Amino acid sequence: MRSTESVTVPFTGGIRIRVATTFVAILTAIVLSGCPNNTPVVKNQPAPPPPPAPAATITVSPETVQQGQPVTVTWKTENATDVAIAQIGAVAPSGSQTVTPTESATYHITAKGPGGVQEADARVTVVAAPAAEAQPVSANAGLADNENRLDVFFDLDDYSIRPDQMSTIHTDAQFLKDHPEVSIVVEGHCDELGSTEYNLALGDKRAAEVKAALQKAGINASRMRTVSYGKELPICSEQTEDCWRLNRRAHITPDVQR
Repeated sequence: MRSTESVTVPFTGGIRIRVATTFVAILTAIVLSGCPNNTPVVKNQPAPPPPPAPAATITVSPETVQQGQPVTVTWKTENATDVAIAQIGAVAPSGSQTVTPTESATYHITAKGPGGVQEADARVTVVAAPAAEAQPVSANAGLADNENRLDVFFDLDDYSIRPDQMSTIHTDAQFLKDHPEVSIVVEGHCDELGSTEYNLALGDKRAAEVKAALQKAGINASRMRTVSYGKELPICSEQTEDCWRLNRRAHITPDVQR
């Protein structure tokens, strides 16, 4: 219910003003007006920058050693929380370690961090320690010695075993069956044409093919290991096709490390 009261307020000069005061109207106006909205407006904040990507380097010194000699593997990473070298295992973010590889290998480092993954490689080549100074042979001498070397020969830029080389595979397999105490190394060799990296990879494939063929012929894989020398240990040093043909081979030799 609305209540109205008339109030007479005196002013100078005898002027009177009637003021109507409505309590309900005042209260309603206060309620409807409410409180001012002082909630601050949140502006869009820029996204934080992504974490930096890891960096990794690895080296092997020296890069070529004889069997039984040590090498030093050195690595350095940045922005990485998890670092591992395939042939060593988990390692500190940076450091070095001395190892003695038994055969040629590629040391592979993987550095992981909030910003991603970084990988790097370093290659070491292990060559057999010669019992005596090896002398280069001529093409004719190498051809005369083919039957006694028990080498498997390959075509240019190829690692598949030719049909005419299967007799050597069978001869080697029979020898290993007759001498079960003997373990062997299958060496992959190439001619001097092409880069060092290409020939190392090709030598790996040639050695692996001969090992697989011997395994298929009944020789246990645990008695064999492979190594690639690429073009580093040619049997013939003349700059002729006949000589290069002799160097495209897989050579089988007893494994003196076992």
